[in-house]
Amino acid sequence: MLEKLHADDHVLNQFPFMRDELQYNLIHLITALEGATSLKTSDGRLLFAGSPGHNAWLWLSEDLTEERRDILMQELIAYYEGTDLPGICGAPSTAEPFAKMYAEANQLQYRAYMLMTAYSCPKVIKPMKVKGKMIQATRQHVELVAEFLAGFSEDAYGASVIPASQMPAAEGMVMRGNLYFWSVDELPVAMANIAHRSPRHGRINAVYTPSVLRRNGYASAVVAGICEILEEENREPMLYADNKNPAANKVYQNIGFVQSGPIAEIRFM
Repeated sequence: MLEKLHADDHVLNQFPFMRDELQYNLIHLITALEGATSLKTSDGRLLFAGSPGHNAWLWLSEDLTEERRDILMQELIAYYEGTDLPGICGAPSTAEPFAKMYAEANQLQYRAYMLMTAYSCPKVIKPMKVKGKMIQATRQHVELVAEFLAGFSEDAYGASVIPASQMPAAEGMVMRGNLYFWSVDELPVAMANIAHRSPRHGRINAVYTPSVLRRNGYASAVVAGICEILEEENREPMLYADNKNPAANKVYQNIGFVQSGPIAEIRFM
């Protein structure tokens, strides 16, 4: 029987979920969102969290039998009957069979959109001899942030967008006070953002350097600087990296990030 999962639910802070917590960090964020569908089993061995219009996240404990996993996924599919689910994220061993079941039940197609690796940084290795310093983004940087976000969209998703379309997101990121630049001679040359703080982790995203400024260590430097901020808060830095971007994966590994598990993003059509 599925039950409501709350943002401060005890199952989020105990075994077995904490074993995979870093890999499934977004569940903490989604359960706190207004209008989210957040569910659990009474024993805490299934957690599901999705918000309207976005891909949901599904976690199943590895100690479940295959039969029990199938029963729980079928129960979840029945719960979601009549509700649009854009896609599902989770470990490939969970996301792929769920996608197959859901697509068959709803006469849909599905495709693997992205395979990511979750990374954690137990101890940051600060890059040496990188010119410049880290600064916090302010209102005066909003237009530049929008330009960087447009470039990030092109690099990460292959989606060409105009900077003006990114202005609302840029303003929000700046106003939240968690966006940082690496600056050289007063010129911002790379950015990174603290997207969310959960009880034990801080998730980093929007890591971007314009193509003409790459290979200078700027992204490494700003991410390392953010890691130091999170370490001071007693939070372990984490992020997700697209497996199709080996350069970014190498950057993170070089400053102390270690792999914490794969995440598949699957979309329904």
